[in-house]
Amino acid sequence: QVQLVESGGGLVQAGGSLRLSCVASVSTFSANVIGWYRQAPGKERELVARIMRGGSTNYADSVKGRFTISRDNAKNTVYLQMNSLKAEDTAVYYCNRVLGPWVWGQGTQVTVSS
Repeated sequence: QVQLVESGGGLVQAGGSLRLSCVASVSTFSANVIGWYRQAPGKERELVARIMRGGSTNYADSVKGRFTISRDNAKNTVYLQMNSLKAEDTAVYYCNRVLGPWVWGQGTQVTVSS
């Protein structure tokens, strides 16, 4: 069974930065499109960034220009660099395969104080 372990969240002031990491225990990691998702209280989980096998990326309009997704296939790890954080970025952040998600991990809490 695939395990996803997210880390790097925390409490930060508006305008600050955080870098999230997600390690996947799967040998086929490099063959998959991987996304970072977030779920705020009372809201649906949403995809905020994704990275293709070749490294190209897509972002939700709400984070474009502020967040950067990257991957290190040798480490089965995907990262999310978050800059210029806003209060509305507060959520639990998860990573997962975009097409046919694996079992969800615990996520990592990001709280942005205004």
